[in-house]
Amino acid sequence: MSRDERGDGNSAYGRKAFKRSRAHFADRITADGRDGYPVEAGRYRLVVSRACPWASRALVSRRLLGLEDALSLAVADPIQDDRSWRFTLDPDGRDPVLGIRYLSEAYDRRETGYPGGVSVPAIVDVPSGMLVTNDYQQITLDLATEWTALHRPGAPDLYPADLRDEIDEVMDGVFRDVNNGVYRAGFATGQQEYEAAYADVFRRLEQLAERLERQRYLVGDTITEADIRLFTTLVRFEAVYHGHFKCNRWKLAENEVLWAYARDLFQTPGFGDTVDFDHIKRHYYEVHTGINPSGIVPAGPDLAGWLTPHHREELGGRPFGDGTPPGPVRADEEVPERGRP
Repeated sequence: MSRDERGDGNSAYGRKAFKRSRAHFADRITADGRDGYPVEAGRYRLVVSRACPWASRALVSRRLLGLEDALSLAVADPIQDDRSWRFTLDPDGRDPVLGIRYLSEAYDRRETGYPGGVSVPAIVDVPSGMLVTNDYQQITLDLATEWTALHRPGAPDLYPADLRDEIDEVMDGVFRDVNNGVYRAGFATGQQEYEAAYADVFRRLEQLAERLERQRYLVGDTITEADIRLFTTLVRFEAVYHGHFKCNRWKLAENEVLWAYARDLFQTPGFGDTVDFDHIKRHYYEVHTGINPSGIVPAGPDLAGWLTPHHREELGGRPFGDGTPPGPVRADEEVPERGRP
């Protein structure tokens, strides 16, 4: 999520159909270091906003794989200013490891005068203070496949080799029509454009519900990258996309299958314990001034339903395959009580 995703009349949306920018900095951190950035414990810092669905993928993946000690975490303020993501949640308004006030400073160290958006998730090289990558599509795949030497014992295989073709196919539809579809609807500037995006969102969600009616997870019998990518949109659906982005054919809680599936994942260690509903609501409703000029943040929805029984275990499946759940959340990474059900 970048500063261009603000809907304030000065963004990249203009009067044209919403089109998501590709990641400009796509260097990869790999086991063999072929892009110049080898996997190395403690060398890199993951910068996220808990408000952002793209960054939330990285939060979930990092927890499930047990990379907390290897890849440190910086959490940006959910409210941006003209310089985009800022570290005002930290003492003195500076990230304690990178020593910067704005994520844009790491971008500038990589490319002076970079004209594009400053987006999260981003991984920064701590010794140089330079951005390595903001490739939100690739970051989690690499955490799953290139960082294996640093995974916790019992870490799940989130991108199993024998299922990758099917996972990729499912993720492609989820990205196009759901992850990005809600944005195409929410930032539409014409009725026809909005209705086309709206139709795509619910057509795909209904197809996914049919798939999930007979199996616990999207691909295979364990949690994969595909589930992570769908979850980060579903968990925001009631709080922001249904009303704020006008994706209101039905509420998530009105779709029995998807609501149970989302609750199942939310209650799985590594998913719901990374979600901050307070950050989510404040970002969308306060930052997107073109959509919500009053800046009023809704008091609802009631979050208690996220903790109710889902009964998805009756479909079988093994959440972590031959592995184990992650341990408790680190004390310094716990979501504040106001952001939890």
